[in-house]
Amino acid sequence: MAGGPRVLLVNDDGIQAEGLALLERQVAEFTDNIWVVAPQHENSGGGHSVSLDKPVRARQLDDRRFAVSGTPTDCVLLAYWELMDERPDIVLSGINHGENLGEDMTYSGTMGAAMEAAILGVPAVALSQKRTLGQKPDFASSEAAAPGLLRGLLDMEWAPGQVVNVNFPVSISDDGRPHVTRLGQRNPGTFTPLGGLDGRNIPYYWVKVRYDPGEQEPDTDLYAVADGRVAVTALSMDLTAPALNDRLRDLLASPATAS
Repeated sequence: MAGGPRVLLVNDDGIQAEGLALLERQVAEFTDNIWVVAPQHENSGGGHSVSLDKPVRARQLDDRRFAVSGTPTDCVLLAYWELMDERPDIVLSGINHGENLGEDMTYSGTMGAAMEAAILGVPAVALSQKRTLGQKPDFASSEAAAPGLLRGLLDMEWAPGQVVNVNFPVSISDDGRPHVTRLGQRNPGTFTPLGGLDGRNIPYYWVKVRYDPGEQEPDTDLYAVADGRVAVTALSMDLTAPALNDRLRDLLASPATAS
């Protein structure tokens, strides 16, 4: 296939991850202008972190393929400013080995890469495959649903810096149609410290992960994926809380700014 959009692929599970390979195969159906810049090692849970206290190295594996010693955010930065011959038309981050629903996105390296693309003015899509915690993901639903979804997203007219979060269920319900959702919210306690003693009786802690099913309102991403739907959620980099801002303005007698 000649031509097509210039697509940057990145992830947080590492350059050798199965989800990244699947995404690359699917995107190749629509364009031959694919760049892969991904972490050398897994960076799950790294969020939107950037390496500031150590050098970042990019090892070239092929003409448009690089393994980076840093975070997913580092990968986007290096691709955009150093490695690609021109800026990408779109960044696709994933397919992540595990869900990124509700507030998961604040921890997610997959989402961190998409957010960095948005800051740079490049539209981005984060894609994640739900799995049973601790088990290898089954990408059957991603295999089935992603190509049609990608076709629509790659053909869509994007504004600079827009972000979409996509989550594939473990298995797809009968109609298989994507559902446009809002972010749900889990109950507190997804991540909790689990303590123990080492061989010298010095305390240590592992962070235990337990995914609460959370808010099950029909319009949420949590409900959609639990119900076997592909959840598609548009996100904004503007984190302002307008209602709280209005209360603060009244409390502090702050003048209103022009809109």
